[in-house]
Amino acid sequence: MLLEVNNIHVSYGDIQAVCGVSFHIEKGELISIIGANGAGKSTILNAVMGIFPPQQGKIIFKGQDITNIFSHQRARIGIRMVPERARVFPRLTVYENLLTGLYGLRNKLPVEERISSMYSVFPILEERKNQLANTLSGGEQQQLSIARALVSNPEVLLVDEVSMGLMPKLVDQVFGILEQLNKEQGLTILLVEQNAVASLAVSSRGYVLETGTCALQGSAQELMDNSRVKEVYLGH
Repeated sequence: MLLEVNNIHVSYGDIQAVCGVSFHIEKGELISIIGANGAGKSTILNAVMGIFPPQQGKIIFKGQDITNIFSHQRARIGIRMVPERARVFPRLTVYENLLTGLYGLRNKLPVEERISSMYSVFPILEERKNQLANTLSGGEQQQLSIARALVSNPEVLLVDEVSMGLMPKLVDQVFGILEQLNKEQGLTILLVEQNAVASLAVSSRGYVLETGTCALQGSAQELMDNSRVKEVYLGH
């Protein structure tokens, strides 16, 4: 088991955002957590990344309890996150943004080799490497955000609402890239998404989150065939 989340509870003041959620990811899996806006999906990723640690429950990574370690420590042991809305550094170039993904690791990783490997996956970023990030299109910024998380060669990638604000054509492109990274490079990916159709299409398994609790789980196909999921999330 690569990552286990056991019975976590996360609150913001008096507001209970996540209540007793458990799930796991095996190495090499791509799984989705789907749900409506406000269901607690992003809170779960923030808990796994250590941004909002849970008040109860445990997070286990490669057999180690990481529930109480800091975000930067989690990043260094192989957990990276692509935040929602492609949060890049707008006044830095594409190349400089990629360097930020290697912060604290430049003595441990071959910097130019890692950046070149990102250019091979995202060719548009090499074309734009000297441009400021705020001059990129929305789809290009999303690719940069993913590449910045990947440049450190993480073991698990957390992806938060990657489709948000993108045109349908770009949504397909970005999900295609994630599927390629999973299938061709064996990258373990945890997606949280409102776009259930796109995320389940590239996932092996999924969890349905409703008001901070896990309402359903199963293979991606089982969830796509589920009458409630069809009605509420797939628009059928």
